[in-house]
Amino acid sequence: MHVSVNAAVSVDGKLSSRRREQIAISGDDDFARVDRLRAESDAVVVGVGTVLADDPSLVRYDETHRTSIRGETAPPPARVVVDSSCRTPTDAAILAGDPETYVLTSDAAPESRLTALRDAGATALVAGEERVDLTDAFAAIETHGIERVMVEGGGELIFSLFEAALVDEITVYIGNTVIGGRDAPTLADGDGFVEAFPELELTSVERIDSGVVLAWHVS
Repeated sequence: MHVSVNAAVSVDGKLSSRRREQIAISGDDDFARVDRLRAESDAVVVGVGTVLADDPSLVRYDETHRTSIRGETAPPPARVVVDSSCRTPTDAAILAGDPETYVLTSDAAPESRLTALRDAGATALVAGEERVDLTDAFAAIETHGIERVMVEGGGELIFSLFEAALVDEITVYIGNTVIGGRDAPTLADGDGFVEAFPELELTSVERIDSGVVLAWHVS
C-alpha cells in the first residue's frame, strides 16, 4: 500500500487552534490541489478526532481528474476512520452518501458501538487490542482493493503512522499565519520521537495562494 499524508499548517506548525476549531489556513488554489490528490487515491483517511471536531464528509474530489487517471467507471474514493473505541457518531457526515466508509477499530470497542456503526452503513474492521494496529488495519483494507490512501489528519494519527513506518510521502501546505498555543494540535502529536527520527527527502517546493507547499519522500 502507498500511504501519503497531506496537511495544512500555520507557520508555527499548528493544524488548528487550542479549541480544536477548524481554521482556513490555505485558499482556493490549495483546495483544488487537495481535491486532485483525493481523486488520485483509493481512500481518504482521518482519525476519529477529526471526525468529532470537524464532521467532514470527505466526498469532495476532482471528478474530471479522477476520470482522466482512473477511468470513467472508477468509484469515488472510499472514506476511512481510524477509531479505536468506535466513537464515530452514527449520524456523522462521513457515513452519509454513496462512497464506502471503513471504520478501523480495536478489540476495546464496545460491541454495541460496532453493531451501531455497521447498521449505519460502515464496514467496521477490527485490528489491535487496546488501540488500532495500523499495520494490520491497513493490510485489512488493502484486501478490499484499497492500495493508495491519502491521510488528512489529525496529528495523533499522523504521528502513529510515522511511528509504524507506514508513511511513503508527505505534503504540507504552510500558510501565512501564526496560531500558537501549547495545547493546539500540531502536524505530528502523540508521544513524539526521542531517537530514530524519520528521515525525509525534499522533493518539491511550490508557492500556492499566500503560502508554500513542501513535499517530501519518506526514507
